[in-house]
Amino acid sequence: MDASTDRKQLRDDELLIERTFDAPVSLVFRIWESRDHMMRWLGPKDFTCTHLDLDFRPSGKWRACIASEQYGENWMGGEFKEIERDKRIVYSFAWDGTPAEPGMDTLITVTFREAGGKTVQSFHQTPFKSVESRDSHVSGWNECLDREQDYVEKLAKGEAA
Repeated sequence: MDASTDRKQLRDDELLIERTFDAPVSLVFRIWESRDHMMRWLGPKDFTCTHLDLDFRPSGKWRACIASEQYGENWMGGEFKEIERDKRIVYSFAWDGTPAEPGMDTLITVTFREAGGKTVQSFHQTPFKSVESRDSHVSGWNECLDREQDYVEKLAKGEAA
């Protein structure tokens, strides 16, 4: 299974994407904790991560900007809530909003488990204000995870720096 969004078992305000990477768990986890690695894949296709502050520890803050020609700069940030090496990362996520309409905080839980020499990564985000809001995030996150998968699998093969 390369990508899936299993909506049957989820509430309307949840998003779940599960991926299997041809890479060891320790490597997949490492690209989440390293600013240099994360800047290479954070954001949907056609976006570049132009800024990333990453204090990867419980209560540590993160802040990033992804940019594209079509959509300009998009700022986001949050706080790491839980980190369990090679198993789980829990962090808050919110797009920067405006003073009149601040971005809504969501909670993202990323889990990692080994399966036959590969890594199964589950990406879970909640809550969303509506089904439409949740569904609007599906393609963006999938494109981001496509980039993550391409990058980590190249690293595992020694093809990426």
